[in-house]
Amino acid sequence: MPDPTPALVLASSSRSRRQLLDRLQMPYQCCSPDIDETPKQGETPHQLVHRLALSKANAVADRFPGHCIIGSDQVAVFEGDILGKPHTIERAEHNLNRFSGQRVTFLTGLALLDTRHHTHRVHVEPFDVFFRQLSRDEISVYVNKEQPLDSAGSFRMEGLGISLFERLEGRDPNALIGLPLIALCDMLRQAGIDPLGAG
Repeated sequence: MPDPTPALVLASSSRSRRQLLDRLQMPYQCCSPDIDETPKQGETPHQLVHRLALSKANAVADRFPGHCIIGSDQVAVFEGDILGKPHTIERAEHNLNRFSGQRVTFLTGLALLDTRHHTHRVHVEPFDVFFRQLSRDEISVYVNKEQPLDSAGSFRMEGLGISLFERLEGRDPNALIGLPLIALCDMLRQAGIDPLGAG
């Protein structure tokens, strides 16, 4: 007899990730992981988001046997620097001043941990953002209006942040918001979960 379809868990407290996962119209639970997100010595951005996405899923695994757990993490990479959440208005404005007229690469780590079989898949989705030339007044107005202090890169693409860009390049714009849905759908199908309910 085949395994029953496992229930889904999103290992995140992010409202944006919940809104993205809602688009797949599948039932799921949320559980916020408690992990240290500090980069390790010598860790590349790709290694960092890979590790943190899987760590978030693993952090809640004991509570959800027989489930598929989704973990995700994102960083911005600019001129060799790994940029996480700015946390302050000053740092958000500083970041956006640096980004003016430049390309910033976002890396989003995605993990799917299947606690039925103790297996996991991890994918890192790149996405490039090209900022237009921004004035200091524009940056100040944007940061004060949207307060993107908990967003990697200091903007919210799903909101007013779209006004900062010249163009976007990548496979899945959802990755920029925090959850690459194209890759997630592929992972779910591999785990025997079809978002379309077919088969």
